[in-house]
This record gives sequence, structure tokens and C-alpha cells, in this order.
Amino acid sequence: MRPLAGRPISALRAHVRMLRAPDAQVGAGSALSLPSRLGSNVDLQAARTAMIDSQVRPNDVTDRRLIAAIASVPREDFVPKGREALAYADRAVETGPGRFLMAARDFAKLVNAASITDEDRVLDIAPGAGYSTVVLAKLAKSVVALESDDAAAGVVRDAVARHGGGDVEVVSGSLAAGAPAKGPFNAIFVNGAVEVVPDTWINQLAEGGRLVVVVDEGVVRRARVYVRSGGKSAWRAPFDSSAPKLPGFEHAEVFRF
Repeated sequence: MRPLAGRPISALRAHVRMLRAPDAQVGAGSALSLPSRLGSNVDLQAARTAMIDSQVRPNDVTDRRLIAAIASVPREDFVPKGREALAYADRAVETGPGRFLMAARDFAKLVNAASITDEDRVLDIAPGAGYSTVVLAKLAKSVVALESDDAAAGVVRDAVARHGGGDVEVVSGSLAAGAPAKGPFNAIFVNGAVEVVPDTWINQLAEGGRLVVVVDEGVVRRARVYVRSGGKSAWRAPFDSSAPKLPGFEHAEVFRF
């Protein structure tokens, strides 16, 4: 197979599409690999451009600042070694236990729905390898990244240090509890689908704040945008999503006799 470097963007788009398959995510044990499908000399910058043109722009992502941020952050740096080209496939890629790099389409639409401004304080929940934190830091005034333990938080800190920093604080603790001591937040972004949306997240929104999260409704998964106003919240569901589940937010089992 001829290397992709130097080939037209249309050819790169075709190779990115070639990575699609019926399943919605790629785990560390998948047989699909960079050398076998794309070649070792792939031009990842061109692949990123092709991803934006085929997965982001056509899906109602209109925030130019967001598109510029996505274009500036190398997704391949946030996936396991040897799986770099999968960062640009139209699917989620597992980065660690219960953590994923969301598909570009889902990630971009969810951030776009949050309407983040350069005056906003944002809580990023379960960022995993840190991609979402790095992108959000380019959009918001400040970001608090919350991971479940110190080791996971350390991974996010390293990612932020490698990719431009910004006003970012990384903390560890219960994901369901959020970061009440660091709030209130103008926006909260959740990396993954949940069955139950904790009230604690909504309660940490500032007036007019937005919580964006994918909710697993059983048959389908839909993005929801919660908006807090006058001490109450309401939500809308702007699009369906294939975001992987975030462990720990399942419905409690009900026992019947």
C-alpha cells in the first residue's frame, strides 16, 4: 500500500472512513492496527484535517474556536502507542480501564452544545488521557479536570504540561460528587455515557450553567444539555451518540419477589 503522506485529502478521508466498523469503539485488544491498515508513514496532520472535514464540520459543529482547538491538538498523542491513526477513525478508542478518547463527531458536538466562552469556568469529568481537558483549556477561562484517583489525575497533568497548559487544575476524587469546592461552573463536560445523572453535577452549575452528558436510555444513547436557571434545571436532547459508557453510573438493581 502506498504511504498516505503527500496524497490528496480525499484519499486520506477514504482511509479514515476505512477504519469504520459496526462496533462503536476500539479497545486495546482490537486486531485493527496502524501498520496493517494505514502504513507507518501516515501523515497524521492531514488525517486530522480529513477528520475535521468529514466528521466535525458536516455535523452541525459551528463554533470556529472549537474547530480551531480540535485542529491544533494531536489526538494521536492521547491513544496507546502503535494505535495513533485510530485517533482519527470515526469511533471511540480505549485509552485505559473505563476511559476512552471519544469519537471526534460525538466530542465536537457535545462541546459545541456547551457553548463555552473564554469567560467560563469548566469542570471536565473523567478526562482519561487528558484530550478533553487540553481542548477545553483552549476555549475556557479556566478548567478543573476531575479523575477518580491520583494516578489517573497524574496522567491528565502530564498531558496538560505537554500540550500548552492553560489555567487548568487537576484534582482526584469521586466522579459522582464532582468538585463542589472548585465551583460553581459555567459548564460541565462528561467523558462518557451514564445511565444516571447525579444531582450533584447539576447543583454545581452556576446560574445559566450548562451540563453536557450522554445518557444511556437503554435502546439509544442521547446527548443531553442541562441548563440551570433560577435554581432549577431543564434539559434538551440535541442528538444521538455512540459514546462509550462511563462506569459507576448505572441504575441501581431492583429486586422483585
